[in-house]
Amino acid sequence: TEGPIDFAPIARATAGASGADLANIINEAALRAVRQGRSAVQQNDLEESVEVVLAGYERKNTTLSPKERQMVAYHEIGHAIVAARQGDQAPVHKITIVPRTSGALGYTMQIDESDRYLVTKEEAFARLATLTGGRAAEELVFNTVTTGAANDIEQATKIARAMVTRFGMSDRFGMIALESETNPYLGGNTALTCSSETAAQVDQEVMNIISKAHERAIAILKDNVDKLHELARHLLDQETISGDEFLRILNG
Repeated sequence: TEGPIDFAPIARATAGASGADLANIINEAALRAVRQGRSAVQQNDLEESVEVVLAGYERKNTTLSPKERQMVAYHEIGHAIVAARQGDQAPVHKITIVPRTSGALGYTMQIDESDRYLVTKEEAFARLATLTGGRAAEELVFNTVTTGAANDIEQATKIARAMVTRFGMSDRFGMIALESETNPYLGGNTALTCSSETAAQVDQEVMNIISKAHERAIAILKDNVDKLHELARHLLDQETISGDEFLRILNG
């Protein structure tokens, strides 16, 4: 390596990554250094390699229409503002609208400042609000929705369902295990352990929780609509901004 390397943010950004992913990150960092004519890995090599392994390579030859770029920018800033305006969320580290080979047209990276082993009900709900922040921004600004929220919706559904069926975080069902992990070593498949009637009620409760989180996201963005527009314009101009830059504008 070359220069001081702070592994703490790298470790936090890769929480939950497999050993193979970590090996790929190190290899990718070394390749990046070689491509730039250097014989040693630097901090930025490791940080960029994390994004490559987790989100894919930058795909700058992907040409979005001006309207699509604008929608992606508002979507990502929506996530970031909702995250920043809640006290139970990891800080925003980076926001970009540069497409990746994974298919992502942009993303907002959050990194916890310390190791986390437990998640409170309030933190889980705040995460749901953050996940719905992109869709909320689309609705608020463009009065429509796009396919860009597909992964957000999938993640939100998984979290809300776990809150109801596994973590006892539902007022309606309380501390009842309604779902069990059938194969924790091969993908962590889960199966409901309740009647079909109760399963339908679970689905309704999951929808209710996500709907409430979405309402919170809408409210936060309405309260920060001027900053939403300002930050989206800035992101469109820069394509990628740091968390510090984002907070400076948001709180300025």
